Parts: sequence; structure tokens; C-alpha cells
Amino acid sequence: MPRRDISFETSDGLTLHGWYFSPTSSNGKLPCLVMAHGFTAVKEMDLDTFAEHFTSHLPISCLVYDNRNFGGSDGVPRYEIIPSLQQSDYSDAITYAQSLEEVDAEKIGIWGSSYSGGHVLVVGAVDRRVKAVLSQVPLVNGWDNFNRLIRPDFQPALNQKFQQDRLARMAGKEPGKIPVVHENPLEMSSMPSTDSYRFFSMWEKKSNWKNEVTIRSIELLRANDPAHSIHRISPTPLLMTVAQDDVLTPPDLALEAFSRAREPKQLHIIPGGHFDGYAGFNFERNAGRQTEFLKQTLCSRVCQFLGGKRCLVLSSREVAQRSKVRCRDAGGCCGDSYGVC
Repeated sequence: MPRRDISFETSDGLTLHGWYFSPTSSNGKLPCLVMAHGFTAVKEMDLDTFAEHFTSHLPISCLVYDNRNFGGSDGVPRYEIIPSLQQSDYSDAITYAQSLEEVDAEKIGIWGSSYSGGHVLVVGAVDRRVKAVLSQVPLVNGWDNFNRLIRPDFQPALNQKFQQDRLARMAGKEPGKIPVVHENPLEMSSMPSTDSYRFFSMWEKKSNWKNEVTIRSIELLRANDPAHSIHRISPTPLLMTVAQDDVLTPPDLALEAFSRAREPKQLHIIPGGHFDGYAGFNFERNAGRQTEFLKQTLCSRVCQFLGGKRCLVLSSREVAQRSKVRCRDAGGCCGDSYGVC
């Protein structure tokens, strides 16, 4: 799929860098899915795989970017995560997407995973430009997540680090940092799980990801409560993907949050752990369901053909009730959908 480098300015003057993906062939303006990664992750860590899947199966574009202070994007201190600013950056990315000539400004969706899976719940609730929300293995409650993830006997030392870091910053010193992951889960890190170490250490060897995060980021994670307004996302459609064996963002917390969301909403539970939806057979299942959701929402009205024709996209049930005309030019259509041309 065609991909080009992009950059845009945030409302507080930072430049964020990323990629813009589009289908190989398309006519007219396209819906756009805005995508950013989770806690400390960079865009090279499989976001291109998702974007390529969506743009090869749907008449849709994807705007993928690195979060501020990470990867190719600007911002200091490096490796610091302030949830409210990352959430604001989603809205700035939406504004940039709407400014692109090839984008249908009325058909913008947002996609987030893990930490950013929580961010999109906030943005989807307050930014009414959003027409579809895809929240993958989200962190929905920072306080509960922190207390599930960080052992109780580790917390006093971590609280002490929070205090020391605040004093050091006030004195003009560099922000304190800790590892994101550690081979030994008994050592202090922000994500003390075996699958976290396996995933991030693999990507450390083949991307610009660095194994460090500011101490302040952990303190802010504990205070982050992104699902508090999940009931306000409606009437925007929501798809939440939950991994049934997730030890990083516990599924029971996600399911409780989902129960508070209002219709229209969809829940997709996948087997495996937190990172298993990024690759392998679980990726096909995961991305396939997300593709279907996008087909029903952002791509629900018009499917564009290579020759400039248009057809109404129908579900297989609707087709059975109507003329059963299959779209002949699958290259420009929504995957294997049917339509009346």
C-alpha cells in the first residue's frame, strides 16, 4: 500500500511525525483512521501492519504517528508520557487529517491500543468529529491497573521515587527514569510481565524504541482514568477488543468499563495475552474483526471502484434479501463485501 511520511504541529507547537497510508487505487475522498501506539511504543511496532491491512481491504486511509517524546516525534523530556497531552494530540492529528485534500473530513475514526486504547475512549467521548472508536486491549483504570501490576511490596519504594523525582525536577535536575521492562520481573520496571519483556526486547533490536520511561509517567499512569466518560462516546460506534489472558491490562477491568458504554457498541474477545493480537493467527482474527467494524461504520455508505463507479455496501444478510449482485471489481471494494451497483 502507498505510504508517505507526514508531520503536523500540535496545538502547543510540537511537531509529530508519522506515516499516511492509502489504498493502491482509489477515487474521491477517503475516510481516515487516526492511529497511535501505546505505553512507550513506537509506530514501527506493528502499526504499519494494521494500517496496511486496513487499506488493502477497505477504501480507507490511515494516519499513523509517534506519540510526543517518542520515536520520530519531537518533544522533551524524552520518554515522558502525559496522558492528557497524548489525548490532545489525537485531536490535533484529526485536524491534520481533515486538512488533507484526499480525506473525507466527515469520516474520521480513531484507533488505539493498550495505553492509547484508553486515550481513544476519552477522545471519542469529547471530540464529536470522531465517527468510529477502536479500542484494543485498553488500559481503562490507571489506579486499579497500577495496583494489579505493581506488587504491594514494591509500591513504597516507587512512591519514594515519585517524591524524589519531584524534588529533583524542582531543583532543575534531569527527570528520573526506570526501565520499561526487565528480564527479571522481580526487578523494578514499569511493565513487570514476561510477555512485556519478550515483546519490547524483540523490538528494541529492530527499531528506535528505548527501554526507559520517566518516573513521572508512572505516577501519571496511576492517576489516569480514561473510561470515566465511556458512556459519553455514544452515539459514536465503539469496538473494544479484549484479550482473555491479558495480565497487563486485566480483561475484567475492560469488561466492566465496556458494560458502562452505551450503544452502538461491539465487544471482541480474542484468545491469548496482551500482545498476541499484533501478529500470527490472532492478528488475522483481530484485524479482520476491526476491518468488519470499519466497513460497517466509516465505510458503510459508499464503496469506491477503480473506475469511479460507486456501490452501496451491504451485509451478506442484506444481500440475501435483495438482488445478490456481487461487486465485480473487488480491487476497489470493501474486502469481500457485496453491493448493488
